[in-house]
Parts: sequence; C-alpha cells; structure tokens
Amino acid sequence: MLAMNTPALKLTHLNKNFARPAVDNLSLTVRRGELYALLGPNGAGKSTTLRMVAGLLLPDSGSVEIFGIDLAKDPAAAKQKLAYLPDDPMLYNKLKPLEYLEFVAGLWGMSSRKAEERAVELLNWLDLTPHLGELIEGFSRGMKQKLALAGALIHEPELIILDEPLTGLDVAAGRQVKDVLLKHVAQGGTVILTTHILDVAERLAERIGIIQHGKLLVEGTLEELRNRSQQGAKSLEDLFLELTETSASAA
Repeated sequence: MLAMNTPALKLTHLNKNFARPAVDNLSLTVRRGELYALLGPNGAGKSTTLRMVAGLLLPDSGSVEIFGIDLAKDPAAAKQKLAYLPDDPMLYNKLKPLEYLEFVAGLWGMSSRKAEERAVELLNWLDLTPHLGELIEGFSRGMKQKLALAGALIHEPELIILDEPLTGLDVAAGRQVKDVLLKHVAQGGTVILTTHILDVAERLAERIGIIQHGKLLVEGTLEELRNRSQQGAKSLEDLFLELTETSASAA
C-alpha cells in the first residue's frame, strides 16, 4: 500500500535529445491531490516531457515514477494509474460516443456493465447525452475534446495529464472541462496540465513549474513565484515573461 506522501509523479534527471536537447536533466515532483501547471514557451519541452511520462517516448536517461512505480521497470502498472490527453486527441470518427467509450473501457479490461455505467455517467456529466445517436465525425471541436476527456476518465485514473486541454474550446465547454478537473482534484486525484492560457493556470493551479530549453526555471505556488520576481510582477503572465525573457537573454 502506497504511503500518502508518495508523490503522484517524480521525474529524476530526465533527458531527451532530438537534433538538440528537448528535455535537459529535468527533475520535478508533483504531489498527490494537486493541480500542477507545467508552463513554458513554444519548444520548451513541455509536450516531450508529458509524452515520456505517458510512456509514448522513451527517455535517453533519467527516470519517471508514477505513484512510486518506475515506468521503465513496470510500465503496465504505472500506466494503469494515469490518463494522457494530447492536444489533438485521436477519436474514431465512425463510432458513436457511447460506442467509443465502451471501446476504450475494453482496452482497460473493464467489464461491459461497469463500462456502460461509467460511460453514461461521463456523457451526462459533460452534456453529451443529447448526441448519443450521432457519429463522432460530426462533432464540433469542443464536443470532441469533451469526449476525449471522457475517454481519459473512463477507467478512473488517479493521475490525469493534459496537453493544452482548452485549446479551441468555447467558454461553456472550457468551463465544463475546468469543472471536471477541479472535481477530480477535490476527490483526491491529481492533474498535470500545460496551457498557453496563463490566467487559467493562475486560477486553477496549486503549483506551477516553468520550463525553458528543457530545463526547470522555477517552481512553486503563485505567491512563491511572485517572491522570485525582481520587477515586482504580480500576474502570472508578467512573471512568466520576466522569467523566460531573463533566461533567454542569459543563454
């Protein structure tokens, strides 16, 4: 049985190189039961980091632990505890929403009865029930994003990882997604997200990590980041620009 102080995610000296270092000796810890925002400019290494956590990319070196389970040593057990939602999720357009969710649930080994109950619950929760008879190919961007989130939640993961989950969503759909994430955290789950919408991170995240060139620049609560500001920045946007511009000029 895991101790309650076992972190949801622990990255230790994580490295990934393509033509250049994409993730450079990155170490960070995300606590159980928190919403953590991983921020950075385009090309900072955010998506590469999350793809390694999800097991879609192998790190060149370093380790990923999910609730104390080493991803490299026991990938099946580690992945069972998480859900990963990329910024452009793949859906099966010729399926209807309930069919899609039952298919995903089957991949996780859920019983057909449990899968149907959970799928109906999620579709109701995300206001997709009126579209049960429609093919996914006719869904709007927002509807597809909500269905993809339902697919990520179907097996009730402890850790949800989302790469730009609010991109392209209207206000109502964005609010629904944020409410789902906050409820997951309120129930003891953990959420890690990337977003370019900094006021969303400012309102939702308990702690924030800012990376650039694959390195962790700073990490902490919003108040802790404010204390790091040399210019008296108060908003997350101002802090983000100050920190990343200072890092870029020093490089």
